[in-house]
Amino acid sequence: MKSALLKLRETQNSMSATERAVSDYLLTHQGEAMGLSIHQLAEKTFASPSTIIRMCQRIGFAGYKEFRQAVTCEVAVRRFSHADQSPREISPSDTMEDIVEKVTHKNILSLEDSKNLLDAETLNACVELLQNARTVLLFGLGASLYAARDAYLKFLRLNKPCVINDDWPSQLLQAKNSSPQDVAIVVSFSGETAEVIQSMRALRENGTPIIAITRCVPSPVAELAHYRLYTTDGAATLHDGTMSSRISQLNVFDVLYTAFVTAGLRYHVEPFPSAREAGTA
Repeated sequence: MKSALLKLRETQNSMSATERAVSDYLLTHQGEAMGLSIHQLAEKTFASPSTIIRMCQRIGFAGYKEFRQAVTCEVAVRRFSHADQSPREISPSDTMEDIVEKVTHKNILSLEDSKNLLDAETLNACVELLQNARTVLLFGLGASLYAARDAYLKFLRLNKPCVINDDWPSQLLQAKNSSPQDVAIVVSFSGETAEVIQSMRALRENGTPIIAITRCVPSPVAELAHYRLYTTDGAATLHDGTMSSRISQLNVFDVLYTAFVTAGLRYHVEPFPSAREAGTA
């Protein structure tokens, strides 16, 4: 099931002012809004039906009817689960117990949201790329670099050739020396990092397949990638910085790595001759 409300929230910043007004209304009046026809919704939000259809298509739905069905189902599931989805912002008056509870709660919500954005078909295609690739090339800067380095250590345990460089000039050279036999995994939460985009253009020129782990919004990184594995950080605040987005990125790598290992076992392939020994090191 497509997570309609999550995609709507994540894409708001890239919408026009009129589309954002519609999305604000839908997110604030979820139950009530789903009982409205497209013309009734247009009247309440001072928008046109064509604007609403365009907004639905922006987040991956054919039109308002498909979007409304997805939201109706999603709202019903959330009500049934009784999960506490209320925001829990950190405040100066919080006790140590409050901080433990709030940070953990926010990370859990971020993981739940990211899970709803992962597409099984895309994951299968990424695993196939990894299986057939000569070398895995990893790219990321800032906090995203730490997630990429974690993936490097994982693939290293399997004796899967992989490369990561900590500084951007080296990453750019890495991209320029790539080939169609490699696969690149690019990590960028914002999708707007200029250095990462330049590396991706070099990868594109060489015909290297690109997997992007990035936020679910239109961005240059998402546009340049061949495959996209989306993450979210819920609602980032000044206090928590990139904590939740980092957790989401690490989780996507964990899923991708596990699927890669499982695929090898499923087809009785032995591409990792030193995996057993590495696991006991």
